[in-house]
Amino acid sequence: MKTLPDYLRRGLDIAMVGLNPSQYSVERGRYFANPRNRFWAALNRSGLVSRPVSPEDDHTLLEDGVGFTDVVKRPSKQASGLKAQDFRQWAPVLKEKLERFQPLIVCFHGVMAYSQYLRHAEGAPAKPRLGLQERPIGSSTVFVVPNPSPANAQYSLDALAGWLRSLKELRDCLKDGPSPQCEPS
Repeated sequence: MKTLPDYLRRGLDIAMVGLNPSQYSVERGRYFANPRNRFWAALNRSGLVSRPVSPEDDHTLLEDGVGFTDVVKRPSKQASGLKAQDFRQWAPVLKEKLERFQPLIVCFHGVMAYSQYLRHAEGAPAKPRLGLQERPIGSSTVFVVPNPSPANAQYSLDALAGWLRSLKELRDCLKDGPSPQCEPS
């Protein structure tokens, strides 16, 4: 199966976790490669990284402490193409990766991605919401942002950038030392 590689290593500030790679992204070999996907534009507006970036830079974000992976590694044209078996197979694999690499923060793109992870990797039925989550993954704090997919039009580019700014605030606070004040605004 052709898919996107994981860009993960120890010492990451943030592991970005998508639901699964799109066929389009896999064909181009880059995360969030669809020009209609708003991830890169929102990331550039957010200040989370200090330089302008695009899909071609996905692997270089490791230098900025940001990595990429997915709940399910099997590509599909749309999320509706995923089946329960995909989550049963891949969510436990994701859990093992995240526990091995221990990023400071695991950032799920979309409530669906996180809820499917919880159900199939943690055995925890939950109704997650956007933002900071109560349940860690190993030693990693969990944060959920809206999915930047063009299919998720309910969030504007400014709203997506705002969620990534909140993620930046959380990262900066946690890097100063975990405290109760590390609640994103």
